[in-house]
Amino acid sequence: MTQELVSLTIIMAVAAVSPIVAQLIPGRFIPQTVLLLAAGTTLGPYGLGVIEVNDAVKLLNELGMAFLFLLAGYEIDPKRLAGHQGKVGLLTWGITLGLAWLVVTFLPFFTKQGINGIATVIALTTTALGTLMPILKERSLEGTPIGDAIISYGTWGELGPILAMAILLSTRTGWQTMLVLGAFLAICLLCAMLPTKALKTGHRLYRFLTENANTSSQTLMRLTTFLLIFLVTISALFELDAVLGAFAAGFILRYIIPDGSKSLEMKLEGVGYGFLIPVFFVVSGAAINVRAVAGRPALLVAFIVMLMLIRAVPVYVALSLDKRENPLSSHHRVTVALYCTTALPIIVAVTSLAVKVGTMQSDTASTLVAAGAITVFLMPLLGSITYQVADVHPVTAVREIAHTPSDWRTIVREHAQVRALLHHQDRLKRMAETLESLEKQEGLNGLDSRRAELVERARLEIDRQLKELGLDPQLTTQLPHNYRYPKN
Repeated sequence: MTQELVSLTIIMAVAAVSPIVAQLIPGRFIPQTVLLLAAGTTLGPYGLGVIEVNDAVKLLNELGMAFLFLLAGYEIDPKRLAGHQGKVGLLTWGITLGLAWLVVTFLPFFTKQGINGIATVIALTTTALGTLMPILKERSLEGTPIGDAIISYGTWGELGPILAMAILLSTRTGWQTMLVLGAFLAICLLCAMLPTKALKTGHRLYRFLTENANTSSQTLMRLTTFLLIFLVTISALFELDAVLGAFAAGFILRYIIPDGSKSLEMKLEGVGYGFLIPVFFVVSGAAINVRAVAGRPALLVAFIVMLMLIRAVPVYVALSLDKRENPLSSHHRVTVALYCTTALPIIVAVTSLAVKVGTMQSDTASTLVAAGAITVFLMPLLGSITYQVADVHPVTAVREIAHTPSDWRTIVREHAQVRALLHHQDRLKRMAETLESLEKQEGLNGLDSRRAELVERARLEIDRQLKELGLDPQLTTQLPHNYRYPKN
C-alpha cells in the first residue's frame, strides 16, 4: 500500500504543478495535457521509475479514462448528431475509415512494420474530443463557429472508432457481437428512459433527488457516478471496451438533462479534471517506452503524417464542399481539420486491446501512443497558429511588400492592425448574440433588474470597444472580414 500511495502522491504533485507551468510558458502554447504526458513518460517505469503503475494506479487510470469519455459524451448534443453538420461528420468519418483501410492494407510500409491490422486502421480515424474540450475552453473557442465545427466532426471521430472497436475487434462471431451490442444498447435505453419518464411525470423520487442535489447527499452526483461505473462494468461483463460504457453514460446524461446543469457540470469537472483525468494522462505517458519509440522513428513520423493525410484532409474537403451551411474561411477550415487530427485516448484503448489479443507488439503500441501524445501538442499548436496568423493575410502582405518594398514597415503594421480588428469583431459578435438572446427573453418572461443591468453593461462594452477602434457606435456594429485600412 505504501508504494501505491507514493506513486499517487507523485502523480497528484505533477497534476498540481502542470497548470502553473503551463501558465508560466510564454504564449501558453503548451496544453496542460502535454505536460502531464511528458511528466508521466519521464517519471514512469521507462524513465526514472519513481511512478509504479500497480493495480491501484491502474484502477484510477481506468476511472480517469471513464470520466474523460463521460464528459466527452456529455458535451455532445443529440440534436447536433441528427443535424446537417452531424450527418456530414458521419459521412466524413466513414470516408476516413475507408481511406485508412486502403492505406494500411496496401501501403508496403505498414506491412513491413507489422501493423497492417484493423487496430491501426481505427487508430488513424480518431479525434480525441475529450482531450480537446479543455483545450477549446482554454483558448475561448467553445461556442464559436470554429469550436462548433470541431465538436461536430470530432464527435464522430470519437464515437465512430468506439463503435468500430466494439464490432471489428471483437473475438466473437458476427451474430454474437451484434447480439451483445443489442443487449448493451437495450440497457442504455432503459437507463435513459426511466429518469426521463420520472422527470416528465414529476415523480416524488425525482423531486427528492433534485432537492438534495446540492446537500451533503449529493444525489445527482452519486447517481451520475453510479451510471458511469454501472455501464463501464456492463461493458467489462460483455467483454466490450470500457470506453464504450463511459461514452454511453455521458450521452445518456445529456439526453436526460438536454439543457445541462451548471451545478452538476462543475462537480463532474471537479472530480474529473481535478483528480481522475490527470491520473489517466500521467499513466498514459508512463506507458510510453522511450527507447522503443527512439528505435522506430520512421514509424512515429509516418503515423503522424498519415493521421494528417487521412483525418485532416477529408475534414477540410468536407468543410470546403459544405460552405453554404458552414461558411468558414479557408484558414479556419484548416484550423478545424488540424484540431480534429488530435488523437490519444482511443489510440491508448485500441492499442491496449490489440496487445492483449496478440495482434500488436507492445513496442509498436508504445510508438503509436507516443505519436498520439505528440498530436495533442502539435495539432492544437498548428491550429492556433493558423487561427491567429492567417487573419494577418501573410500572402497578401508578401505581395504588397514585393510591389512596394520601401513600405514594408507600414504594410506589416497595417496587417497586424487588421488581425486585431477581426479579433475584436469576433468578440463583438458573441456579445451581440448574447444581447439579442437576452432581449428576446424580455418578451417572454420580462427582464428583472439584474438581467436589465447585464444588457446595459453589454451595450456599454460594445460601444467602448468600437470607440477604441476609432469607430462610431451609431454607425457600426461589426467589421466586414475584408476590412482593410485605407492606403495613405
